[in-house]
Amino acid sequence: MGTGKRTSSSDRLQTAEGQVSERAQHFLKALVERYIRDGQPVGSRTLAKDTGLDLSPATVRNVMADLEDLGLIVSPHTSAGRVPTVAGYRLFVDTLLTVRQPSDDDIASLRMQFDARLDPKSLVETASNLLSGVTHLAGVVMLPRHERHAFRQIELLPLSDTRVLAILITSEGAVHNRILNTDRRFSPSQLEQAANYLNQMFTGQDIKDVRKRLLEDLRRTHAHMDQMMMRALALAQDVMASAEGRDDCYIAGQTNLMEFGELASMDRLKQLFDAFTQKREILHILDRCIAADGVQIFIGEESGYSLLDDCSLVTTPYRVEDRVVGVLGVIGPTRMDYQRVIPIVNVTARLLAAALRQ
Repeated sequence: MGTGKRTSSSDRLQTAEGQVSERAQHFLKALVERYIRDGQPVGSRTLAKDTGLDLSPATVRNVMADLEDLGLIVSPHTSAGRVPTVAGYRLFVDTLLTVRQPSDDDIASLRMQFDARLDPKSLVETASNLLSGVTHLAGVVMLPRHERHAFRQIELLPLSDTRVLAILITSEGAVHNRILNTDRRFSPSQLEQAANYLNQMFTGQDIKDVRKRLLEDLRRTHAHMDQMMMRALALAQDVMASAEGRDDCYIAGQTNLMEFGELASMDRLKQLFDAFTQKREILHILDRCIAADGVQIFIGEESGYSLLDDCSLVTTPYRVEDRVVGVLGVIGPTRMDYQRVIPIVNVTARLLAAALRQ
């Protein structure tokens, strides 16, 4: 599954932007909107009708040829019609798009989907399901990330045989339980001694800093530290790895993408569904959007991952107490209905943020 990073189409777009006449832009807008709607290459006759301009077929063909020379549209081998390129979509989204804002009734209907009594994970799952349900694409929402998880307390309790239950409590009250398989049996008093040592050493410190220090301590041999304390450090390191607050995301509506012919081959769907399952590439893209101001749109190759070459991502950060804590958005074909999708992504981010604040 190829995920090699490549350059985007921005250089080609900058070259084209200053060379597209007002008439050519009018044609490009009509062509993109028709292709988004039908998913079929657009011919000159259809385009002339859609634009409503009284032009000869030869003039329309000349404008199409100009747009093709600029790399904004292309003619598939099997058709005399044209389809937008990534650069064509980018010019359309950046300069020609007319966004359709949801009505107050639509927003109220979306707001009713969020129950502020739910925990953050459930709210995130609600948001991803809502995005996929409304757009008929795949909805993706990053779990809220916290800037700081501080170590408050750890308890170590013996289970059967060589298993130990570790209970870690962080500063925001989150409780992380983990069953550890050890290489020997520990008595309750030994585990209590180890927990007391860890609590004395690390209470109030950032989880990431604690884990880093544990790794450093485990690499060094301490003449003053007995075997019990070394084992305590090893146990704690295992717990910290699961409590560090690593990013994750919910993805809903992946099967919606099967409805689009350009994504419907079995090989393409398998690659996409593997990416959705592993989440690594998706999370990497979302992470790039954390610092973005407003909506970010990756069209085709702009994502940097070849398996998403036929897809677009529309994302926006969401905030709690004026601090960005995550990113949400949708994934769909490059011919997604941008004018409808963009405002839905924006509204969902605001509604999720409001529910998390409550």
